[in-house]
Amino acid sequence: MRSLKKKRRIQVIAIAVLALAAGVGAMIYASQDAFQFFRSPSEVAEAPPPPNEVFRIGGLVEDGTLVRGQGETISFSVTDGGASVPVRYTGILPDLFGEGEGMVGTGRLVNGVFEADEILARHDETYMPAEVIDALKEQGVYQDPNG
Repeated sequence: MRSLKKKRRIQVIAIAVLALAAGVGAMIYASQDAFQFFRSPSEVAEAPPPPNEVFRIGGLVEDGTLVRGQGETISFSVTDGGASVPVRYTGILPDLFGEGEGMVGTGRLVNGVFEADEILARHDETYMPAEVIDALKEQGVYQDPNG
């Protein structure tokens, strides 16, 4: 009798461990595309990610590079003071988007051009994303708008 209880207990524990492992594995597999890493233009220039990797890039829109194409296609370069990465985006840009302004884009690097799926700009005159501020500080080009 005691042996049967011990076998059942071991079976239940083994099934619970397998179910837990399967659940964790399924969560990791399902969330692979949910994590988007932030990279500065200097990081992208030093070590370009593969074309299938979705990531976020941020910096300042480089002056003189904003070109509006046919329809809703826009191209420009994003810089952190150390390197520039060309960006192409098809869609409607935020109202406060412009040259010399901070931006963050989500997309892929294809043939050396960042193909953006989404472009975010600051939501007021003084806001800049923390990732962009950190990247600009690393390059030594950040200027605090408050003085």
